[in-house]
Amino acid sequence: MRTYIIKRLLLCIPTLFGITLVTFLIIQLAPGSPVEMRLRALAGAGMGEEVTAEIIEQTKKLYGLDKPVLFNTTAFREKGIGGLFDARYWIWLRKVALLDFGDSYKDHRKVSEKILERVPVTLQLSVISIFLVYLFAIPIGVYSSVYHESGSDKVLTLLLFVLYSLPSFWVATMLIIFLGGGEYLNIFPIYGLSSEGAENMGAWAWLLDRLWHLVLPVGCLAYGSLAVISRYCRVGMLDTLRQDYIRTARAKGLSEKIVIFKHAFRNSLIPIVTLLGMLLPALLGGSIIIESIFSIPGMGQLAFEAILSRDYPVVMGIATISAILTLLGILLADILYAVVDPRISYE
Repeated sequence: MRTYIIKRLLLCIPTLFGITLVTFLIIQLAPGSPVEMRLRALAGAGMGEEVTAEIIEQTKKLYGLDKPVLFNTTAFREKGIGGLFDARYWIWLRKVALLDFGDSYKDHRKVSEKILERVPVTLQLSVISIFLVYLFAIPIGVYSSVYHESGSDKVLTLLLFVLYSLPSFWVATMLIIFLGGGEYLNIFPIYGLSSEGAENMGAWAWLLDRLWHLVLPVGCLAYGSLAVISRYCRVGMLDTLRQDYIRTARAKGLSEKIVIFKHAFRNSLIPIVTLLGMLLPALLGGSIIIESIFSIPGMGQLAFEAILSRDYPVVMGIATISAILTLLGILLADILYAVVDPRISYE
């Protein structure tokens, strides 16, 4: 097992390099730049063309945008092979190797500081929503597989497909209209994570206030995953229940509960484990749509703002962390395969 994990971690290095390279190039190809954003601000302030031209050069040097994106052929002629890599991507990569994601173009703060500020908020949303999803999705999937083709199974299938087809922004809007003081009921808050003066509340009052603010955004984050995971659980259970060893277990006189939960359920966990591994990056990635609608200062909102302002270091920092978590999630899922199914070997 140790050898397998070491091999997979070593394989993650070139994979991560490829992901960051492609992401960096795509971001650079996007229209607009920090210099263009600065020019718009200057145009709004009524500054002349000469001042604007001077600011362009200063801004390019400040942000390192005066260098080529991938390879510096000019420096290569002057300095040799070392100068070839005096380009934006390689400079950024050397900093990342030292765990330095650089400074934000927008406010010149450390990217790592900005990300660490938003991580706790996103973790609250993601952990609660994932916990609720698995808490309800697995029993629903098991029930639907045991009572396959029954009336209740058909009703559940229809409801889950309807849930899966509903876009999150529409669901969020409807919840605000009907439950958040729109045109009908005013039950749940729709802005931020705490009420005014929450810092002066007692511990229990603060916790209840925070949970009350999380009801609508967590619901919007959870319903789609609930539909997906319950369907995967159902399909995995149906496939397992058709196996010969399940018929043998029933023929031996074992109770249906033991057959379902001891023999069938564990052997149907492969799809669930796969999805769990893929949900790991979602813990920190956040949701741009939900966090923007409910004005929640999480990672999704930070990424959205960074993209709009062409804040390359912040975008690359979030993308790199998401890539690392994705690779670790896949590795975690592969390790758990052998735990839930002894027939799978690390070799």
